[in-house]
Amino acid sequence: MRYIRFPLSLRNVEDLLHERGVDVRHETVRFWWHRFGPMFASEIRKRRIEGMKSSRWRWHLDEIFVKINGETHYLWWAVDHEGEVLESFVTKTRDKKSALKFLRKAMRKHGQPEAIVTDRLRSYGAALREIDVGARQETGRWANNRAENSHLPFRRRERAMLRFRRMRSLQKFAAVHASVSNHFNQERSLSRRLLFKASRAAALAERRGLLAA
Repeated sequence: MRYIRFPLSLRNVEDLLHERGVDVRHETVRFWWHRFGPMFASEIRKRRIEGMKSSRWRWHLDEIFVKINGETHYLWWAVDHEGEVLESFVTKTRDKKSALKFLRKAMRKHGQPEAIVTDRLRSYGAALREIDVGARQETGRWANNRAENSHLPFRRRERAMLRFRRMRSLQKFAAVHASVSNHFNQERSLSRRLLFKASRAAALAERRGLLAA
């Protein structure tokens, strides 16, 4: 969980565990996250989706350029009005077909939002018209800052991991990282210190419950 949550390399986690008297190799840490990370992320995602009716209000969509073995890929990204990452989807292209797959995948899980904020990429408009929600699209120079800012934790992790080598590993890590980030996203800049501490303690207690289950 520390490897997923914090911008640490596998060897960083190995050293931290060594200080605590746990002698494991970094490849063991890699096996742990591949084996258990998706399980924990799935449970976190299931619990949050059940209580996220407000996510249908306003979505912010964007795409991230990611290099895999020197080739550019695109990580499509959807967040709600509170910065919760709703969906991520990796493709080799940035056209209407890819945008349509991404939107249908997100709406299948979360329903249709009342408003969809995007940049001026024409693929979004074509895909939204295809599913008859083109009138809900909003664009603007600064309107999509919510999505832009949500990329930062992922970019920090990408640098720590020295990039990705396969589309499959990128898709898997992006999904797991988004769920864990959502779980600990307390919007500390918008909360009083006491409220932030209480929310953080509740998130840690829920995480310990998931790990013990």
